[in-house]
Amino acid sequence: MSLATPTLPTARLRLRPFTEADGDDLFALHSSAHVLRYWDSPPWTDRARADRFVAMCRKIEEDGTGARVAIDRASDGAFVGWCGLFDWYPDFRSATLGYCLGEATWGHGYATEAAHALLRWAFDTLDLNRVQSETDTRNAASARVLQKLGFVREGTLREDCVVNGDVSDSWVFGLLRREWQPLEVATPAH
Repeated sequence: MSLATPTLPTARLRLRPFTEADGDDLFALHSSAHVLRYWDSPPWTDRARADRFVAMCRKIEEDGTGARVAIDRASDGAFVGWCGLFDWYPDFRSATLGYCLGEATWGHGYATEAAHALLRWAFDTLDLNRVQSETDTRNAASARVLQKLGFVREGTLREDCVVNGDVSDSWVFGLLRREWQPLEVATPAH
């Protein structure tokens, strides 16, 4: 059963399916050691990884296991990053949320705004009961995004990642349907 990747407008962003034209932007994002310093895999060094990422977006859509969307800024169309739902299990009514945004866009509320739009779509369209997300315990900014969205920190996965020899813990966050507050995300003042 396939799952159509949505196009979702927000106040400042446009979430849309990935295309081959996104390859260079994806590679720039995922080749940044600073952006991926808390990621569970090392920065990309091969441009072909971006093409495989776009192909994987199509595969999870065709398989009906999730949806990964590119995030563009509405004002100028600039690529901001991506947000996605993975491991969608209709029988369990659950999925996992992930996101990655470029450093120049940090601190503007874009991750919260994009994830909120995708969660709204997911709760309405996929009839989810639970969404889970994980973040490195050193990534306070990502933890704040999840908490703003209503996620509750449920536990710690001890030493669950080793990237470039660096061992780290991850926090597990969960959001239940009954806790979901589909409120408009406030746009931060500039």
